[in-house]
Amino acid sequence: MILIRNGKLFTMAQEGFVDGGDILLDGGKIVSVGRNLSADGAKVIDANGRYVMPGIVDAHCHIGMWEDGMGSEGADGNEVTDPITPQLRAIDAINPADHCFEEAYQHGVTLAATGPGSANVIGGQFVAMKTYGRNMDDMVVKTPLAMKSAFGENPKRCYGGKGRMPETRMGTAAVMREALFAAKDYMEKMDGPEDKRPTFDMRKDALAKVLRRELPIKMHAHRADDILTAIRIAKEFNLDFTIDHCTEGYLIADELKRAGAKCILGPMLTDRSKIELKNMSFKAPAILHKAGVKIALMTDHPVIPMHFLAVQAAICAREGLPEEEALKMITINAAEILGMDDRFGSLAAGKDADLAIYDAHPLDARAHVTHTLVNGEVVYER
Repeated sequence: MILIRNGKLFTMAQEGFVDGGDILLDGGKIVSVGRNLSADGAKVIDANGRYVMPGIVDAHCHIGMWEDGMGSEGADGNEVTDPITPQLRAIDAINPADHCFEEAYQHGVTLAATGPGSANVIGGQFVAMKTYGRNMDDMVVKTPLAMKSAFGENPKRCYGGKGRMPETRMGTAAVMREALFAAKDYMEKMDGPEDKRPTFDMRKDALAKVLRRELPIKMHAHRADDILTAIRIAKEFNLDFTIDHCTEGYLIADELKRAGAKCILGPMLTDRSKIELKNMSFKAPAILHKAGVKIALMTDHPVIPMHFLAVQAAICAREGLPEEEALKMITINAAEILGMDDRFGSLAAGKDADLAIYDAHPLDARAHVTHTLVNGEVVYER
């Protein structure tokens, strides 16, 4: 049992921070949040003058799949042999010993949505995992979490030179539709009379979960036209979807709002490495927020090391996003978009006791994390 006393609490469940707030943790969960709490026998952490917030959530990354400093031997995120690979599972490629996990929790990031890259039109299944643990069984929170798909330049680049689809944006959309229609036909037959059911197909079975809305689909799209194509296909098949990257989304904010799109932005702390990023702007979150679009922030690690997620949020605040909304992008909004806000994203009774304590405002680039707690245990102390 741990009692955190007298902190400045960014609960993410209410506006502003609670000055002089306490948090009681027990059994890996938050028991109570308030003032003047007490508990016999609890270990006390004095947070006087410090800020306390939920563990940061990275809503889209590839940590553990491209291991730091390993080169091709540690690159296990793209199976560039077939544009349709929904049967792939990120959990089978992640190395939990990658030292970037340690860097992440030392900087307050406690939950990561990690999965395949964007070489394939349908790339495989993401997993949600904590950044601290002895092995994958300790770290995994949900698998599968979501299906990965990709539009735009990446599938074209990876397959166009091989003389096979997709070589164009038309090809990408067609390949995706074909896969979804085939999975729909398979799903309907599997739901039919037992004697007429087809042989089990791992690919189609994985996509059937997407068609049943049991599994959301993360749709990688940078350019406005690709975003609109992704939305068009999602609506055709009634998919539960997010737009990931969403670089030019701010240019069509009204369309995103009308479509009810949930967007995961980034990475932005990088150069414009390809033509799709020519309109990248840190002003995008403020514009999308003003339009009423639900937004989270990503690192796309290793594109941006995960421990810079809060730095990205801080720059978004500098460029017009309200400070509290910047924090929400990396906590409660991220958890809600991932469908995991029942356990993560805010300081509230019943939620996982994953949190970080800072010696200055979390959006101050000079702030240090003094303590990180995962499952109610101190896993890092500065």
